[in-house]
Amino acid sequence: MGAEVRTPRSRWIEEGLRELAANGPDAVRVEALAKSLGVTKGGFYGHFADRRALLAEMLDTWERESTHDLLERVERAGGDTPARMRLASTLATDDRLLGIDLAVRDWARRDPGVADRLRRVDNRRMEFLRTLFRELHTDEDEVEARCVLAFSLVIGNHFLAADHGGRSREEVFQRAARLIR
Repeated sequence: MGAEVRTPRSRWIEEGLRELAANGPDAVRVEALAKSLGVTKGGFYGHFADRRALLAEMLDTWERESTHDLLERVERAGGDTPARMRLASTLATDDRLLGIDLAVRDWARRDPGVADRLRRVDNRRMEFLRTLFRELHTDEDEVEARCVLAFSLVIGNHFLAADHGGRSREEVFQRAARLIR
C-alpha cells in the first residue's frame, strides 16, 4: 500500500489567503478550506494547532511576500529609479497580492494585532520608497510628501469609483504617478 499523501502546509495557507482576499478573515474556516481543497479537515491539524495558528502563518506569508520578496524582486531587476518605482507599484498591485493587502487593511480596523502587523509592513514599504525618492530629491520634507502621495495612490486607486472624463483609470493613474516623481 502506498504512503498517505497529505495536503501541503503551503496549500492550506494559500487557500486561506485566497479566502481572506475574497471574503475576509471570518470566512477563513478550517472546514470550508478543507472542502475547497477537496480534502478532510483532519490533515489541517497535522500542520496547525488551530485556526489562529493558520491566520498567523497567513499574515507571515503576506508580510514576507509584500515586503521582503517584493522589494528583493525590485532590486534584483535593477534599472533606474523610476523603473524600480514602476515595478514596485506593479508588483504591489498584482491582483493576488492587492486583494490580500486590502483584506488585511480591512481586518486591521477591527484587530489591534493585525493593525500592528500592517503598520510594520507599511513602515517597511515607506522606508523603501524613501530610499528611492532620496535618489531623486534631497529635501527630506519633499521625500516624505512624495512617499505619502505615491503610497496613497497605489492603495487609494482601488477605492475610487469616479469616472475620468473619458480617460482610462490606468492612464490617469500613470499620469498621477509621473507627477509624484
